[in-house]
Amino acid sequence: MPPVEEGRRILTICNACRYCEGFCAVFPAIESRPQFSGADLDYLANLCHNCGECYYACQYAPPHAFAVNVPQVLAQVRLDSYRRYARPRWFARFYRNSGELAIATAALAFVAGLALSPVGGTTFYDIVPHSVMVGIFGVAALLILAALLVSTAGQFAGIPKLNRPALARAARSMLTLKYLGSGGAGCTYPGEHHSMARRWFHHFTFYGFLLCFASTCVAAWNHFALKRIAPYPYLSLPVVLGILGGAGLLAGPAGLYLLKRQRASALADTRQDALDLTFLALLFATSLTGLLLLLLRQSVWMRPLLLIHLATVLALFATLPYGKFVHGIYRAAALLRYAIEKK
Repeated sequence: MPPVEEGRRILTICNACRYCEGFCAVFPAIESRPQFSGADLDYLANLCHNCGECYYACQYAPPHAFAVNVPQVLAQVRLDSYRRYARPRWFARFYRNSGELAIATAALAFVAGLALSPVGGTTFYDIVPHSVMVGIFGVAALLILAALLVSTAGQFAGIPKLNRPALARAARSMLTLKYLGSGGAGCTYPGEHHSMARRWFHHFTFYGFLLCFASTCVAAWNHFALKRIAPYPYLSLPVVLGILGGAGLLAGPAGLYLLKRQRASALADTRQDALDLTFLALLFATSLTGLLLLLLRQSVWMRPLLLIHLATVLALFATLPYGKFVHGIYRAAALLRYAIEKK
């Protein structure tokens, strides 16, 4: 049975039972819908945090004849929604092989860097001129932003009129990962026992990413506004932000990967394994190469490390609109819609 049809069947049973209505936002959102359109299922699937608590509490879970498995089916619907909203449409195929896209991009960028960059430079910009870095990553960022804006327009299109209280509630849910907390006990992941590990590793990843982005913005301000040229001292603001963010992007993805290795197979949509692992690997590799580059920037390893780091970042950029990164944007849209509906 297609995931959408299976989702309708299962959520109809959940609407009749309502045992799990206090677990997360999904079940109150289900109760307000007597029927489920395709758009409703996309919304509910992206509202689900895949914590698994409803599966372990469900009296109709397999091996019961009803075979209710909300986390797994909504994960399948969620992946289909990524593909359906991808723009340009042809690029939806990359959700099946985002790892291949990442490897091809990184390899091409690294080989081009080796062929075009001079040997023997003493600073980053001796190897790759600042204008070249800004040109490549500026164009890439604009294309990625356009793809993300167009692809997520469908998710945000169904959101009712915005209001400030709803925005505040949604922001709190996003920034605290409220629905991975289960009232303070943590979610039932990777197994049926409650744990805060998944929530903390998500926090490390998310805030590590934001700190690295902040480091890049401060460095750009230093360069263009203050005319201060990199490399910067170890205790300067962009370097401190980068170190803290890099540490988060080492701890978070590594922890999430280890949890994923231990997860219960009943909660998983194995079609998403490649997406998850590619995204985690790219975040980890970007952070690791960046920290090594900072540590060895005055050694003979500076040039190869710089080229590897830039190639890895470009590969991460290339997969952002067609990889697991989009789940954060779609989930934000779902949480915002739920905050409006709840009021």
